[in-house]
Amino acid sequence: MINDVLHQQKLDKLTEISKGYKAFLYDCDGTLADNMPAHKAAYIKVAANGGLVFDGAIVDELAGWPVKNVVEEINKRYNSTFDPVIFAEQRYQVFYDEYIESTQPISFVVEHLKAHVGKVLIAVVSGSGRRAVERTLGILGILNLVEVLVCAGETEHGKPYPDPFLAAAEKLGVAPADCLVFEDGEAGTKAAEAAGMQWVRIDKI
Repeated sequence: MINDVLHQQKLDKLTEISKGYKAFLYDCDGTLADNMPAHKAAYIKVAANGGLVFDGAIVDELAGWPVKNVVEEINKRYNSTFDPVIFAEQRYQVFYDEYIESTQPISFVVEHLKAHVGKVLIAVVSGSGRRAVERTLGILGILNLVEVLVCAGETEHGKPYPDPFLAAAEKLGVAPADCLVFEDGEAGTKAAEAAGMQWVRIDKI
């Protein structure tokens, strides 16, 4: 009962905040999908297989960054020598094989998206690869509700640069100022600001 009340309060607040925009741009991992612990576990497992035990807090800190950029940062901080491309491929495979099917929604955000289908334009802008994002959205039952996907590697720069959000706005045919971004990480909010878009931190609702 308490959870139901909290869910409705968060949904009502999100609905109020998001009035007046033409497009909603949602992050995927940690915003629509409650899967950040799974992503962190995949990073830790691949690193451990390569002989590195590291603090998974870095994954939370860099939430929204493309995986290859996260690996480059891990190399800097831990003086490791992981090949970012190979590590990213292995991490995606571990996540896809071992964790993705158990993905759960962040229910009030998913419900917010569903409630606005046909009323505003909808995009998902993610630092994860397209294969994982499409499967995640499919498991959540919302893939067919999303008009535009922008995923890792599909723009010159990923978050915290504005490129992914600007690409989504262009594909949707709307001005950046008419877009509202839904995020759970600092990289995403910085990218939204750089793109000239307003944003909401769903973990602060």
